[in-house]
Amino acid sequence: MPTNAPSPTAERVGGTPSAHALADVATSDSALRRFLHGLPGVDAVGLEARAASLGTRSIKTTAKAYAIDLAISMVDLTTLEGADTPGKVRALGAKAVHPDPTDRTTPPTAAVCVYPDMVATAKAAVAGSGVKVASVATAFPAGRAALEVKLADVREAVAAGADEIDMVIDRGAFLAGDYLKVYDEIVAVKQTCGTSARLKVIFETGELSTYDNIRRASWLGMLAGADFIKTSTGKVAVNATPANTLLMLEAVRDFRAQTGVQVGVKPAGGIRTTKDAIKFLVLVNETVGGDWLDNHWFRFGASSLLNDLLMQRQKLATGRYSGPDYVTVD
Repeated sequence: MPTNAPSPTAERVGGTPSAHALADVATSDSALRRFLHGLPGVDAVGLEARAASLGTRSIKTTAKAYAIDLAISMVDLTTLEGADTPGKVRALGAKAVHPDPTDRTTPPTAAVCVYPDMVATAKAAVAGSGVKVASVATAFPAGRAALEVKLADVREAVAAGADEIDMVIDRGAFLAGDYLKVYDEIVAVKQTCGTSARLKVIFETGELSTYDNIRRASWLGMLAGADFIKTSTGKVAVNATPANTLLMLEAVRDFRAQTGVQVGVKPAGGIRTTKDAIKFLVLVNETVGGDWLDNHWFRFGASSLLNDLLMQRQKLATGRYSGPDYVTVD
């Protein structure tokens, strides 16, 4: 996988924009629009067929054990409810650090994700463990607020110690073609994160209507400085799918080929079973390779997934299911 940007004299390499073409794309709204609408169109039938084909791959038992532990280590364990309490967040933190208290060989999850006012509680709960604390911000999940309000949301979370910020884009502005507004907001949030917090940019793919829009949003987010691009909030009817995740993986692959910058991917919402998780890991391996098979570059936004992963892990270890009564339910 090449990590160096191509020659600046090339306008396109393999159908994707060259480094030279990326240099000035955000200098004006018209330039950004021309760039995004100049991206290759998505072959929807081909994309869905490839995603479906990769989802049929089978793996051996030893590989399954590795995949389960890898998937556990990639989970962002999340609670984003109005009824969240400090006690619930502390319990979530404890589960993130030791997902299976009866088996300390179980890896911790990647992060816990909470609202900004619960960041300090979550930080205390996972202190010293290596588990990150992520916080949603920018008027999650709708994103319907003034930029000043969104940035205040981010500042609160970062000041409380958030390691990661999950922001939502203004889908209304994006769908209206006001790409520069979306770009500028991502840049402003990235600057507010400073050097202490990585930025995940949520597109809410279920509201973007077309695969072409998902590709445009992916490039827009990466150009603006996203450390991760994320499918969904988990709060709408259509969330992560193999096809939209495959499309975003292709985007980060092409972006790194052109710029040398690696960006993570996080499918979120609707991934509930170990079988589902392994399908997504196959997508990662076959599309972008081993460089992304690490929780620094790939995450699952799917708290209920962890329970099934733990039951399947116990099954491999003992030959029997412990059953859901022996696994905490979120």
